[in-house]
Amino acid sequence: MRVVRFIDEFSQVHVGKDLGDGKADVLDADPLRCFPEKPKPTGRVVAIAGRLAPLSPLNIFCIGMNYKSHVEEMGGTLPEYPVVFMKPTRCVTSPFMPIRLPKVQQPKGEVDQEAELAVVIGKDAKDVPLEEAFDYVLGYTCANDVSARWWQKHGGGGQFIRGKGFDTFCPLGPVLTLHGDGEDEIADPQALGIKGSLDDQLMQDGHTSDMIFSVAELITFLSQDTTLPAGSIILTGTPPGVGWAREPKVLMESGMISRIEIEKIGRLENPIV
Repeated sequence: MRVVRFIDEFSQVHVGKDLGDGKADVLDADPLRCFPEKPKPTGRVVAIAGRLAPLSPLNIFCIGMNYKSHVEEMGGTLPEYPVVFMKPTRCVTSPFMPIRLPKVQQPKGEVDQEAELAVVIGKDAKDVPLEEAFDYVLGYTCANDVSARWWQKHGGGGQFIRGKGFDTFCPLGPVLTLHGDGEDEIADPQALGIKGSLDDQLMQDGHTSDMIFSVAELITFLSQDTTLPAGSIILTGTPPGVGWAREPKVLMESGMISRIEIEKIGRLENPIV
């Protein structure tokens, strides 16, 4: 099921099954609240006036350098352990809402996009065995790990969070595709095509099978002696093609449109201002 969180024409918030025609069938429960059970459509069809981020995450865990070909384009070496950092939850932005270039970007023109698969944790997870990892997964959505590269590399004291943590730097959506083997669900998160574009220029064209650490491995690693609360998300890394690695660099400018597209989930689109 592809679940959309949205507002109707009266600005009321709903959660529904995305029907793909600008309408949704309202669900009988929020998927996160009824997990591991799945919500059911009620038959009440409502027009989508505006899409919201699929959830307001409790934590945002992020993984750097997790695609082999991205490590190669950045001139790095394969990590022995996952490269972990976090984003502030206030970074979250809904589909079609603007990504705002920070006034303090240095040098002018440093903001990059990163297409990423986001994993939503459905119940508190701690010390999760590898073979049980998917028992804790509610579903998946598209994420854009927007990055101010100078701040990431030089302005954060060696830590990523400053360059990754400006307001609007974590768009999510357009839907939450539930984990499972049913129609419009995802059974294998390592079998998805993933793309990122700026305007009509295709920047990233990868596949989740290129991950160094799989989704299951990341859940097991992150939950060691650490509780991942229900409603946390994991951004699983980005494929090759980022603008900062190109020559000349291709970075975000006001007036552009950022697009992140993942197979079985859809396209996340945000204007840049």
